[in-house]
Amino acid sequence: MATPISQRGYVHPEVLVSTQWVAEHLNDPQVRIIESNEDPLLYPSGHIPGAVEVDWVRDLNHPVIRDYLDREGFEALMRRIGVTPETTVVFYGDKHNWWATYAFWVFQLFGHTNAKIMDGGRLKWVQEGRPLTREVPHYPPTDYRAPERDDSRIRAFRDQVLAHVQAGKPLVDVRSPEEYRGERLHMPDYPNEGALRGGHIPGAVNIPWSRAVDPTDGTFLDAPRLRQIYEQEAGLRPDDDLIVYCRIGERSSHTWFVLTYLLGFGKVRNYDGSWTEWGNLVGVPIEK
Repeated sequence: MATPISQRGYVHPEVLVSTQWVAEHLNDPQVRIIESNEDPLLYPSGHIPGAVEVDWVRDLNHPVIRDYLDREGFEALMRRIGVTPETTVVFYGDKHNWWATYAFWVFQLFGHTNAKIMDGGRLKWVQEGRPLTREVPHYPPTDYRAPERDDSRIRAFRDQVLAHVQAGKPLVDVRSPEEYRGERLHMPDYPNEGALRGGHIPGAVNIPWSRAVDPTDGTFLDAPRLRQIYEQEAGLRPDDDLIVYCRIGERSSHTWFVLTYLLGFGKVRNYDGSWTEWGNLVGVPIEK
């Protein structure tokens, strides 16, 4: 059984809630449960009662430009799922919350800080035999107003990454060791596609995202074990100017969440262009 969240030594334990907490707030009008998955068939096959779906392709990305939705798009999404600026949004999903933390990260670009992750994600909820439903909820639309998207604080772009490399600042490659070494262009058990070249960004240390969770139930490791991985083994420091990346930015959003909220690192940016962009760029260095 996982240690209670409040006893794990996190810097910001308030960003995590347990499955029990979610079960107790299913009918709370101030809480909106959001499921975000890689597998689009999971939500319609059964989800937490009252949960809405936020699909990473359909709902979070611009339909034409390779970028995220703009302010108007975010406002439309929030209005459609019945969220106000005061609503606490709680994300969960498959793949040990890959896509839940990805959605959480996108929401932070628009300043919706009243957000949490359900520890353990969909796996833990199902393991505990908690209820699922196929009924899709509908909430009264709101008049949500959002600020313009702020990419300056937690997002990194390719030119910034190149400058980061040239300055010798630390990067974390959260992909599998095979991808890091240049043996694969995608995760194991996936089609091997997505970039012309394999390898990693020069100077990046490889810390696979999955090391941060207990594989048996998807819950996050406690702070002492996370510090062992990121600080003692990898030599990272909480005051580092740090960039994390993967293939398209979803796995690295998971590590961004761990470093920023659970360990309290002060400046972590997610390079969502990641290897899909870097591995196809002309004139940038790689290592194998």
